[in-house]
Amino acid sequence: MAGQDKIKILILDDEKQFTEELIGFFQGSEYDAYEANSETEGKLILQNHEIDLMILDVRLPGVNGLDILKEVKAHYPVMEVIIISAHGDMDTVIKAMRLGAFDYLRKPFRYVDIQIAIERTQKYLQMQRRLKRIEERNSLISKSLEEKIDRQFIGISAQIKEVFELAMTAADYPDSNVLITGESGTGKENIARIIHYASKRKDNAFFTVNSSAITESLLESEFFGHKKGSFTGAVNDKLGFFEVCNGGTLFLDEIADMPLTLQSKILRAAEEKVITRVGDTRQIRTDFRIISASNHNIRKQVEKKKFRLDLLHRLNTLHIHIPPLRERPEDIKPLLTYFIDFYATKFNKPKLHVSREVIDGLQNYDFPGNVRELRNMTERAIILCKGNLLGINNFPVQQQTISLTESEMESVDLKMNEIYLIRKALDRSGNNQQAAADALGIHRDALSRKMKKYGIRIDRSEL
Repeated sequence: MAGQDKIKILILDDEKQFTEELIGFFQGSEYDAYEANSETEGKLILQNHEIDLMILDVRLPGVNGLDILKEVKAHYPVMEVIIISAHGDMDTVIKAMRLGAFDYLRKPFRYVDIQIAIERTQKYLQMQRRLKRIEERNSLISKSLEEKIDRQFIGISAQIKEVFELAMTAADYPDSNVLITGESGTGKENIARIIHYASKRKDNAFFTVNSSAITESLLESEFFGHKKGSFTGAVNDKLGFFEVCNGGTLFLDEIADMPLTLQSKILRAAEEKVITRVGDTRQIRTDFRIISASNHNIRKQVEKKKFRLDLLHRLNTLHIHIPPLRERPEDIKPLLTYFIDFYATKFNKPKLHVSREVIDGLQNYDFPGNVRELRNMTERAIILCKGNLLGINNFPVQQQTISLTESEMESVDLKMNEIYLIRKALDRSGNNQQAAADALGIHRDALSRKMKKYGIRIDRSEL
C-alpha cells in the first residue's frame, strides 16, 4: 500500500502505557497510528488528520466513550470505530453497536485480536476508498463547493458537463438572472445552489421559494414584507424575501405557477431593485439576484397569457436546461454507485454488490422522476435487500410501454403531458399516491390536486 494510502488510526485511551504499546505495535506497518490520552487531544488530532479508524476506550475520565462515539459518527460518518473496554458490560456493547461502532474488544486482548478486528474493518475501508475514488472522478464539483451545498453533482455525460460549465459561467456573472428548466427530479435547485456558492454572493443568503406553495393572498406580503398593522395578523414589521436576500440569491422554484397579479410587481422589483413593504410608503433598495426554475414550457404559458413575456425576458438572461436522465443513460451507473455507497454507509450495509442486470435494466428505464426517482429507488432497494447482492428484483422497474417522440410531445399541450405522466406514475406505483408523487417529484397534496383537476380516479378494485 502506498504511503499516502495508509490507513490512519487514532487510539484514544487514558492509559498512556496502553497507547504507547499499540503505537509501537503499529510502527513500521501499513498503518499510520496516532495516540491521544484525553478527549481534547483526540479532537485536536481529528481536526488535523483524516482519520479512517478510531480505537476508543468506552470509559474515559470525565466523559463517556459512548458520547464520543456518538459525536464522532455525527461529524465523521465514514470513520469506523472499534470500542475497547476492561468491563464486559453487554448493555454497553449493544449501545455501542447501535451507535455505529464497527467492533468491540474486551481488555486485555492479544495484538492478534486487534489485528483481526482492524483487518475486518480494513476491508470495508478499502471498499469505501475505491468508491470514493470513483465518486470523485464522476463528481463535477470541487470538494469545497460540495461541502457548501451539501450535495453531490455527479455525471460523465457530455450533456451534464455542459450544464455544469454553464453554471460556472453564470457564477462568474453574479448580477445576471438565470432561468433553469428541466423535468421534475433533474436537480434544478442543485444547479441554483452551485451557481450561488461558486459566485461572489456565496457569503450572503440563498433563499428558496416555491412559487406554487404560497397562498395567493399572502404572496405580496411574503415577497415584499409588510408594516405592522397593515392587515389583520400583521402584528410586527416583517422583512420580505427580497430584503432577506440582500447581497444574495433568491431562488424562485416553479416560477411558471406564479399568479399573474404578482408577476408585474416581481418584474418591477427585478428591474429597479427597489421594493416597498405592504402598508408602507418608504422605498427600500436591495441587491439580489434571481435564479428561477420551472418544469413547464414557459413559452407556452406566455402564449396562453398565463405568464408575462417581459418577465420571462427579465428572468431569462442566462438559460440552463437540464436534460432528463433518460437522455443521458451513461450517468445512471455513476449516480447509482454514489447512491449505493451513501445508503450502504447510512444503513450499515457495507458489503453490497450490484448485478450487471441492474445496470442494464435501469439504463433501459425511462425514469419519469429522473435523478430523484433513482435516489429513492436505491434507498428502497438497500432497505429491503436481505443479502449482499442487489439484483433486478430489488429495483422493480418496468419496461416502457408507452413512448412519445420529441415531436409527438411537442404536438400535445401541457395538460396532456401532465395527465400522461401522472397516469404513468400511478400505474408504476400500483396506484400508491405517495410513491407516485415521489416519482414525479411533487408533494402528495399537489398530486391529489392535479388528479382532481384532471378527473383522474383510482379504481379501488385494483388495490
